[in-house]
Amino acid sequence: MALIACHDCDLLHHYQPLANGEKAYCRRCGALLYQQRRDALPHALALTLTALLAFLLAQAFPLLSLEFAGRVEQTYLISGVWALYQHGMGVLAGLVLWTSLLSPLLVMAGVLYLLLPRYVGWQPKYLAVVYRSIRFLRHWSMLAVLMLGVLIAFVKLQDLADVIPGLSLALFAVALIAYSAALVQFDAYPCWPVQQEIDSPVSPATTARASGLIACHTCRLLVPRCDAGARCPRCRSALYSRHAESVSHTWALLCTAALLLIPANCYPVMTVIQFGRGEPSTILGGVLHLMDSGMWGLALIVLFASVVVPVAKLGTLALLLISTTRGSSWRPADRTRLYRITEVIGAWSMVDIYVVAILTALVQMAALATIEPGVGAIFFGGAVVVTMLAAQRFDPRLIWDRLPQREVSAQAGAGELQHAG
Repeated sequence: MALIACHDCDLLHHYQPLANGEKAYCRRCGALLYQQRRDALPHALALTLTALLAFLLAQAFPLLSLEFAGRVEQTYLISGVWALYQHGMGVLAGLVLWTSLLSPLLVMAGVLYLLLPRYVGWQPKYLAVVYRSIRFLRHWSMLAVLMLGVLIAFVKLQDLADVIPGLSLALFAVALIAYSAALVQFDAYPCWPVQQEIDSPVSPATTARASGLIACHTCRLLVPRCDAGARCPRCRSALYSRHAESVSHTWALLCTAALLLIPANCYPVMTVIQFGRGEPSTILGGVLHLMDSGMWGLALIVLFASVVVPVAKLGTLALLLISTTRGSSWRPADRTRLYRITEVIGAWSMVDIYVVAILTALVQMAALATIEPGVGAIFFGGAVVVTMLAAQRFDPRLIWDRLPQREVSAQAGAGELQHAG
């Protein structure tokens, strides 16, 4: 009997072959289980090569140029990192370097390392290690957020001087599109069989944990329950039925993020100095400035990404933790979907950090105009990182553990999959 376990709610399903282009979803929580794309390997390989080439070429050309009073300043993708470092913000510079340059580059290199040997019929070494690294790095690869930051910086500078988009901006857009499409194709290409043949009688309308099984989070292999610290026999990843101390660790990270958000919103994130005069600007101050300038659309984007998203993420994770601790059976599928949304949108709060880095690098014209980063940006960057870690630490399977077995069977639909073309 071929079975597969849902990674979000731990429910077992019968494995069913799919037609090309079809996807299989968990009937209970709606998570994507697996998909079928026969041409995923060559497409993922071609798109990754395109993204890598465009990304590397983008480093060689200016991203934006600023013309002010007969003087021209240019900035590159790496310029923001160097500018933050020169202003004594090495930690923030490291965060920008990691999320905007190193993580995307390592993800693309890792995908190529896994797919290129497979394309020519070889088995790559260290497959599990590289695959785990890609999964981890994808959370910290924020090319789309960086692009939004560039666009916001472009609009903000319109009142200050003439802004000229560089060739790097077009190359970066190509890299972003190809990178996103490559990861979609990579997800559709299974590095291991997603299903597992189980000889003993196991009901597909129950969870892997209730059946005495553990689903490996790397290769999806179903293995018998084992002692703590055991590793998957196929990919050597650590096995765990549930994240140890998931609730307490998530609470600790959540409280830390809440504390960091207080100085992040009280201290200025940057200071704009023109002709020797300037005024520090907080996150909300920047939003109000955009509104006063008539840029309501941009102001709402910044407000949503920098204020609404962090607060909503804290509130959502607190709700999930409280309901899980109390063993609530209230709308578990909706709470699981809410968790998935929270995990995805957290990275978009980094947009303010990217804007500060780009403006700091571009606007350095001595007495004419200068933009300096503020200490609030450090606290805000820390809050973004900690909230992302909190979301990653929370185990959504805990939402379903307190449900009575009759509810598990009823919601599982006898273990049948949901199909979508």
